Amino acid sequence: MWGYGPGSGYGMMGGYGYGWGYGILHVAISVAVIVAVVFFVIWALRAITGTGHHHPMMTPPSGPRRSPGLDILEERYAKGEINRDEYLEKKKDMGA
Repeated sequence: MWGYGPGSGYGMMGGYGYGWGYGILHVAISVAVIVAVVFFVIWALRAITGTGHHHPMMTPPSGPRRSPGLDILEERYAKGEINRDEYLEKKKDMGA
């Protein structure tokens, strides 16, 4: 009597069609979208701030960079061009 069309018991589709199944699917898709957005935001924040876990091959070497002069000094000491005292004095002058 109060339905949406002739002969309908209730609702627009007469009780058939889009019912609980569509509602559950809609909720599941909505939850999946929300979870994806949250993970994207977390990933983006970690990428911007540089925190989080990184693959060892993708991270730059940590620690202070060595001076090329120190490499040359060590090479000269290894070749015997300078003695130990000169090596230590020059290394101290470089601040290493």
